[in-house]
Amino acid sequence: MEPQPPAERVLRQLGQLGQLLSQRPGVVAELGALLEAAEPRWLLGAGSPAALGELAAALSAFAALPERERDAVELRDGDGAYEAAAERAAAVGGVFLRLLAKLEAAKAEEALGTAVESVLRRVMGHVYVLAVTQLVGGAWTSAGSRAVAEELLAALVRAAGCGTVAELLRGRKEEDEGGFAAVLGLLRPRLSKDTWKCNPATKHVFSRTLLHVTRPWLCQHLERVLPPSLLISDDFREENKVLGVRCLHHIILNVPGADLCQFNRAQVVYHALYNHLYSREAPLIQAVLLCLLDLLPILERAQRQQQQQQQPRPSSPCDEVLQLVLTHMEPEHRLALRRVYAKTLPAFVQRLGILIARHLKRLERVILGYLEVSDGPEEEARLGILETLQCTIEHAWPRMPCRVPVLLKALLKMIWDVHTDQGSTPEPVRAALLQRATECLILLDRCSEGQVKILLEGVYSCCEENRVRECIRKVQENT
Repeated sequence: MEPQPPAERVLRQLGQLGQLLSQRPGVVAELGALLEAAEPRWLLGAGSPAALGELAAALSAFAALPERERDAVELRDGDGAYEAAAERAAAVGGVFLRLLAKLEAAKAEEALGTAVESVLRRVMGHVYVLAVTQLVGGAWTSAGSRAVAEELLAALVRAAGCGTVAELLRGRKEEDEGGFAAVLGLLRPRLSKDTWKCNPATKHVFSRTLLHVTRPWLCQHLERVLPPSLLISDDFREENKVLGVRCLHHIILNVPGADLCQFNRAQVVYHALYNHLYSREAPLIQAVLLCLLDLLPILERAQRQQQQQQQPRPSSPCDEVLQLVLTHMEPEHRLALRRVYAKTLPAFVQRLGILIARHLKRLERVILGYLEVSDGPEEEARLGILETLQCTIEHAWPRMPCRVPVLLKALLKMIWDVHTDQGSTPEPVRAALLQRATECLILLDRCSEGQVKILLEGVYSCCEENRVRECIRKVQENT
């Protein structure tokens, strides 16, 4: 009797593969050897796409991480269950590498082109999820599993005829489907409210995959990527909140505003982000404020379309956010949060323009308080608040003359403190502080029709510090 082709033996065993893997984990190595020996024309014969798809699904399930109870404590490095999972992943990755090598070799035969594409569509999602699960890092990986995963992802990109992972997921052309839908289909059961914490790698695989898909491809997947992003951002753990907010930010940047505003999606995202502003964690506040700065223009355009006839102009979401931010900034004493707030505040002033006049009373108190306190060698908070003051003067200059005495005193005090400070502030940072303070004095002088020059005359004549005198001289000589 003619010997049975190795590939045919592989396909014949697929129906029993799940049972074989659970009873004899060593069957993975046997499958790898069979695939290695298989000829492409046998491997891609009739019925092979479905059979190989089942093989990929069974192998993927065998290599999956052990599920844990929802909200259970994360397993740590060295845990036996995770070590075993890394070994299984490396072994399964080796089988997938052999399969992809056969598919790539088969592409040279024109008659097998359609079969190769059909098999790739069925196995791509499983191969990708396995590879990225190991590449995101964590207690469930090892040096060996990460090396196999890196090689596996590169082989998958080559086999699909793509140049990058992003191209693999979204397709080479706008009309191409890409592999993102298949990956989302596999991740979706693991991303529900009751399951997303059972597998510690799922959130990382989802976020890493999402960030590869950009405009215009992401729009068609909006309904499937927005709910998991909101779910992750709504967790009680800060790391999950930050991860979810970054996913939301990516969606906002890569989905048209009209689609975001449909079915009140943008408002839902806005309220989720707004609630995070009550947090006291600097990384989360930074991620939320940056995300809001890109979401607010979308909300305001929609608001203008709905309220074109309404007078006076209603307060905007930007007003609401700035009001809350200023409320939190005023008593804040933690330097990390002060830096985050101060660095993002100029962008909010720019967004509001002349409407920043609504917030001048509280904004002035914040500016005075932040100018007074040094926040360390890099002086990020002071530099940010000086930029905020400069933007405020430029946009709300008619309201500034009455504030000249108070702001002038605060700026001069800060200039003196910076000049006399014997701390560890680098010289370029000192120079930047003095330069920005001088620019603010010049703007105050212009909007007050020379009041600052008059008030500075006595200061210049009695000051003996050359660096302070230089700042005052620049103001007086400016025309």
